[in-house]
Amino acid sequence: MVDDVVDALAPRGRVEIRSGVGRRRRWSNADKGRIVAESFTPGAVVSEVARRHEISPQHLFAWRKAARRGQLALPGDEAAVFVPVMMAAQKPVATTPSITIESAGIVVRAECGVDVGWLAAVLRVVKGLS
Repeated sequence: MVDDVVDALAPRGRVEIRSGVGRRRRWSNADKGRIVAESFTPGAVVSEVARRHEISPQHLFAWRKAARRGQLALPGDEAAVFVPVMMAAQKPVATTPSITIESAGIVVRAECGVDVGWLAAVLRVVKGLS
């Protein structure tokens, strides 16, 4: 007795054909870093990089996020370029100690040796303005 009759002409529905590795793979941190660095190169498309390495784009985005958080180290650039550094002449630094007082949007700077009575009078005026 036949339980199910199969109609060969009826539409079947979706058929998915998967190729590539069918098992769970383990990626070393060095491999992850290399793939992530490849995805960060200018002009790289994350989906294409993921397809080339047979991983899902979501997987690669998770690795990129880990790299941004500092949880995954990217390989160093083998062709490091050094740029010459030129030091600009520094401005002379004032050697006399000073004090800066800000109140009500007014700034009072007094250097060492200022007349204390004069400074007190200035601060009274500033206090009166606030």
